[in-house]
Formats: sequence, structure tokens, C-alpha cells
Amino acid sequence: MLALLLCPPLAALDSLMPAQALGGAYFEDGYLGLTQDELRAKLGPPHAVRDRKSALRVYNYYSLEDWKKYFSMLISPKNGEDVYFYKRDGVEVQYSFGYVPDLSDASDYPTLSVSLVDIEFSPKVPIKRIASLVPEFRPSDRPESPAFRSNIWLLIFKGPSSSAARFIIRERGKEKLDWSLAFQMFAIEGLPGFLTLDPLIDRMEISSQSLQVVRQRQRNTHEPILNPFSREFARRTPPPPSPLQTIPVPTYEE
Repeated sequence: MLALLLCPPLAALDSLMPAQALGGAYFEDGYLGLTQDELRAKLGPPHAVRDRKSALRVYNYYSLEDWKKYFSMLISPKNGEDVYFYKRDGVEVQYSFGYVPDLSDASDYPTLSVSLVDIEFSPKVPIKRIASLVPEFRPSDRPESPAFRSNIWLLIFKGPSSSAARFIIRERGKEKLDWSLAFQMFAIEGLPGFLTLDPLIDRMEISSQSLQVVRQRQRNTHEPILNPFSREFARRTPPPPSPLQTIPVPTYEE
């Protein structure tokens, strides 16, 4: 792992129009849809480039110079993620940008567009701190804003859908679906049954997901919940504890 670099906070981008139209992002996060050149123009050269070593979250990290000279030709440019390291309020925040190639570009170096932003925290941080550590995360306070959970992650949708975002999606039938900005937070230690904003989060992803897919195809794994960042959510009271069930003791003949 490369040494952590001390850098100023990332500036949020404001463009909401398709990258092909304005040379900007699809959503208010300011990243999804940017080409690699546009991203580097905004943030500067990446502090490192990484590629996935296996199906697990295991990565090799390279300096930008080594990546350009050798490893990008060995591994393929589209498999490299641009990495930026930041220190914010005593927390190490690592941004990694994943790309998809322009399928209409048959050259050896097709245009790459941001399809995923992976943000890792060290040490872990409670959900309530994420908005201060990730300026791109500005959750809605409306109780009806779509939100879902499982036992290890929290998924928040934000803002209107964008038809242009289909460009960075590789799912079959994407043209028939609407794609919106989504923030997904992961807790390796798990989330409690009665959710608060105190559980610790290891990382979060900024991506484009389809609310239709979640509600129709993933309804068995995605539990709809009240928006955790609404006032109504904070006013909830914990349910009464379940009565303890005793284990019956077997009886034996003497």
C-alpha cells in the first residue's frame, strides 16, 4: 500500500447534464459519467492506480508512472482504478474510481468513463459522520426518499433518474430501466435490527442503480426502510425487548 498523502478535500462538481452534452457528470455527486481525462483535470493526477488481484477485495497498487509504462499494457487500462488518498478529521479517506470503456471505441485505448466511486474509511466511522467526511454525500431529509437495508449494508437513493447514465451501465435490458444516483454503505460487523446512525461503516460506494430493479427483482434481499437521514427516523423509539425463551429441559426415567 502506498503511503497516505495529505491532501485538501475534494471539490464537489455541480453539473447535472450528461457528460456527452456538457463534458460533466450525470448526477449531483459530480463523478459518475466523467471521462478519465475529465476526472484527472478536476482532481489532478491519481496518487496511485490499483487493480483487483482476485474476486475478493484484494488489490495491487502501483505508482502512476509504473502503471503507464508497464502495468497498463500488461493488465489493460480499463482494469485500473485511479486512487486518491485524503486525511479528514483524523480519518484516512481513500477514493477509488472504477471505469467502463466506450464500447463504440475499438482502439487499444478506448475512452474510459467513471462508473463507480469506492470510498474506504480508516478507522471505521459511524453513519452520522459520513456526510462530514464525504462532501459529495448530501442525503435528502425527506422521509419518503427511497432507502433500503440488509444486515450488512444501507442503500440510499438521491435525486431524479438520468437516461444518460445508461452509458455506464452494463446490465442487460438497461434501456428499459431508469438509473438514479445511489449511495451504498457497508458495515463488515453488521447492522443492528433497530437501525440508528451509530453503527460503524467501513466503506461506501457511489454508483447508479435502478429503483425498479430493487423493488421488483431484489425485494427479497432489500428491505425498504424510512430514510435514515429524516427527522421522522430520529424520532423512532426502540421496540420492546422480546421475551426470553427458555430451552426445555428433557426428563429421563430413573
